[in-house]
Amino acid sequence: MSSKEPIASGPTRRRFVGAAALAALSPAMAPSVARGAQPETVTQQTGEPADHAVPGFGPAPGVALLSRNENPYGPSEKAVAAGCSATAQGAFYADRSLLYLVDMIAEKNRIPRDFISISAGSGEGLCAAAQSWTRDGGAIAAPSLFWDTTVRYAERQGAKLVTAPMKSDLSIDLNALEKIVTNNVSLVHITNPNNPTGMLLDPEELRAFILKVEGRATVLIDEAYNELTADPDGSSMIDLVREGKNVIVSRTFSKIYGMAGLRVGYLMARTDLTARIRSNIMSWISGPGLAAAIASYDDEAFLADSKSQIIEGREMVVDAAQSLGLRTLPSQTNFVFVDVKNDANAFRDEMRRRDIHIRGAYHGLPSWSRVSMGRLDDLKRYVAAMPAALGG
Repeated sequence: MSSKEPIASGPTRRRFVGAAALAALSPAMAPSVARGAQPETVTQQTGEPADHAVPGFGPAPGVALLSRNENPYGPSEKAVAAGCSATAQGAFYADRSLLYLVDMIAEKNRIPRDFISISAGSGEGLCAAAQSWTRDGGAIAAPSLFWDTTVRYAERQGAKLVTAPMKSDLSIDLNALEKIVTNNVSLVHITNPNNPTGMLLDPEELRAFILKVEGRATVLIDEAYNELTADPDGSSMIDLVREGKNVIVSRTFSKIYGMAGLRVGYLMARTDLTARIRSNIMSWISGPGLAAAIASYDDEAFLADSKSQIIEGREMVVDAAQSLGLRTLPSQTNFVFVDVKNDANAFRDEMRRRDIHIRGAYHGLPSWSRVSMGRLDDLKRYVAAMPAALGG
């Protein structure tokens, strides 16, 4: 794909994709799940006979799964319907559908096709970037607290990670990070908003940082939670991608779109950077995953409703924590980082005894606990259990 190729006509392509994804579907294939309700089984959502159910998908009955930053309100009805339709056509490769999704992403972000890499969740693309940028001995620079799974993958391949300390409030210290971007650093990895803190960097400060260091190293901004921020467009670094800066922006369908199990993500960067990423991506996206992504990418009603419920849950958790005298960090994500003032692993274990699953201590912070914004009923269980789990 050439960077000089015109981007497909947005309205025409989008209308076509939406219609094509849904045209063959009966109403029964687009289940409706009430706001905040917990569907009892997958088979009840799809209308399939119970003996077609496959175990192991989603939380066990009675478990409040609040540990993995998923959006339990997804996938959207349109995504489920399109995924079911694509499954029925699973005998065929889905390469043409991949280009539909690329065109939709290109149109929305005002970039050419060959600025886009599609991967199995953003995780595969992030691993591909980490591997490519460190293959010749370059190191990765990052804050000491961030979502480091893909960087740890590169370390297992022999890469070196250098980290900068956080500020006292656990926000990313860009000045400290700049100081460690030396000549041996090839990639700077920042998660924004950060995980597990949920905190968002000031956009202008982040842009200034990128412009300072992009001559020394490629800057990778993981924007997995961008759509959950108060100003997604204003907080994104996609404008620097458009300008051809030495920067990569990653996004995923695993968070706000509620498609963590369907594994679709994408990275955006100028052509030469994208070619390096693509050369290290190993897998193809499944047809059902692509169909679900295409059908839900512009589903603004679903996105708005999910975001509203996530924010409602976030406010509930923050209010409960603060009423107990606990500190929470300002989150613009679908999770909250809470200082439980005691052993976070013990707090996690007490919650688990009540079938409420959360994260324990994180990266040398023994009293900090992360809770994901699951369904409102599950968050009410978490809030109600807090005093007893804290030992109070």
